[in-house]
Amino acid sequence: MLLSHPMANTKSAEKRHRQSLKRRERNRAERTLLRTTIRDAQDLADRGDVAGAKKAASLAQKLLAKAAGRNTVHAKNASRRTSRLLGRLSSASQPRA
Repeated sequence: MLLSHPMANTKSAEKRHRQSLKRRERNRAERTLLRTTIRDAQDLADRGDVAGAKKAASLAQKLLAKAAGRNTVHAKNASRRTSRLLGRLSSASQPRA
């Protein structure tokens, strides 16, 4: 027996489904860009490139705030990720003993 997704029964349900597919694609693209930007900033911080890491962290912070504003990611998730990224950047910019 094959399981398939139920079909929409009304025109409004069909439209809502089309809209949800568009939103899903848009959200996935936004989250992917967000993860890539955060990873780039973390890599730069780990390598010791403080100037580059600051630039990348600033961009990541901006993208996180926008994503939280659009509810692509939860506001507290964005806040936590921003905090961790800036903490990592801070520890990378301090001289090692």
